Amino acid sequence: MASTMPSPTAKQSQSTNRSQDGAVSVAAGDGGASGKLTPKNALLGLQHVLVSNVWLDPVFVAGAIGLPLALSSNMVNAIFIVSGLVTLIQATKLVRLPIVQGPSAAFDALMIAAGTAGSLAAAGTSIFISSLIFLVLCLTRVIEKLRFLFAPIVSGVVIFLVGVSLSSFTLSEFLGGAPGDKGFADPKTLAVSIATCVLVVALSQFGKGMAKALSYLIALVVGTAMSLAFGMADFSEVSFKPWFGLPKFMPYGGFDFNAAVFVPFLIAYLVAIMEALGVYQAATEIQGTKLENRQVRYGLAGEAAGSAISSLIGGFTTTAYPQNVALLKVTDEGRTRTRVPVIIAGVVFVVLGFIPKAGAVLSLIPSPVIGGIFLPAAASLISTGFNTLRKVEGNDRNQVVIGLSLLLGIALPNALSGLEGGAHVFFSNSILVGAFSVVILKALIIDLPDMIARRARTAERTNQTE
Repeated sequence: MASTMPSPTAKQSQSTNRSQDGAVSVAAGDGGASGKLTPKNALLGLQHVLVSNVWLDPVFVAGAIGLPLALSSNMVNAIFIVSGLVTLIQATKLVRLPIVQGPSAAFDALMIAAGTAGSLAAAGTSIFISSLIFLVLCLTRVIEKLRFLFAPIVSGVVIFLVGVSLSSFTLSEFLGGAPGDKGFADPKTLAVSIATCVLVVALSQFGKGMAKALSYLIALVVGTAMSLAFGMADFSEVSFKPWFGLPKFMPYGGFDFNAAVFVPFLIAYLVAIMEALGVYQAATEIQGTKLENRQVRYGLAGEAAGSAISSLIGGFTTTAYPQNVALLKVTDEGRTRTRVPVIIAGVVFVVLGFIPKAGAVLSLIPSPVIGGIFLPAAASLISTGFNTLRKVEGNDRNQVVIGLSLLLGIALPNALSGLEGGAHVFFSNSILVGAFSVVILKALIIDLPDMIARRARTAERTNQTE
């Protein structure tokens, strides 16, 4: 790995210098962010771009909603720009870890539900307000007193239900809509979606090297090529898009606060924070360092600020990506603690964000391809929820809380589907029902009895000493 580690007394600035061997040295504040812009670092940075899901989530959401090309490409470009900017700022100034930022899958189901209901303006407003709330909580350090919301029993249930919620949207894309729709379960549709899905699973599980790392991208290219061969894809509209452009400000309309939409998004933001904390911890463990409170506080603040900006230009939240941290294990990045490849990835994201043609190409990918790619991703979220719940102590009270929360989150929305108004909005959302259930049940069945028992023991010890 061609990287330079300056002395502790070296005063660095954000500059570009030419070293003796002709490589460009990028200095961005400290040793971990400075290194040589070598071909190897450039390739590692490009790999971070390709491995991340920065492009996948907005394409899936836009396709599931059925957004017109102008809005869908705007969503993709907005997320590229914000993801790149936040990645750069996080790596060089805030959390100072080699992490890539991108849209959180915790919001996919909510964005799709809001979009199909014509409430994207309310969704953007909800993300903006939620981001500002957590930004204030981070800067005032109140976030450190809310750790009980990030317990594995809570995050595991919520992440599992996010995967379950996405499954219905994903299968709709996979099958080509619903029964009665043109092309539903058509042989060509199934051929594309199944081939794409099988390719993702095969390469990600049994592939080697770059084939494994780029499994989603390879499946995207193959699935799209099959769609073109079957006459299911049309990219002619891309020619009308300019090479350079800016995302539109508030493309879905002005501020529109809706409490019924806001509450689920606020809870989903908690899930995004849980994801980010896990990624921060994993990155420091790979590097052999300790995660400091300052890193957590400023890192989450940076994500909140980025999410607020993203919501104003047509995107949604940004959070740290675990799949990119996994790359640190198989490259020199983890051992040398360099952040240069991630910084390069951030620059690439920003550049792509200003190219409307790139967003248009991704936005026009056929639904069966998106369904085939995202089916393993949704399954991965369910597995992540299971793995998180495995960290919970296996006593009877924990099992009751987990079981009841999952049961209510999955079954209650269907059982109460006939409700109307605000009650329908609340009880029709499995993530919302499950999150409230696990927090309330945990408080009643675990936290409250433990608190009473602790006070009883304290009182008993006090009486014994008197």
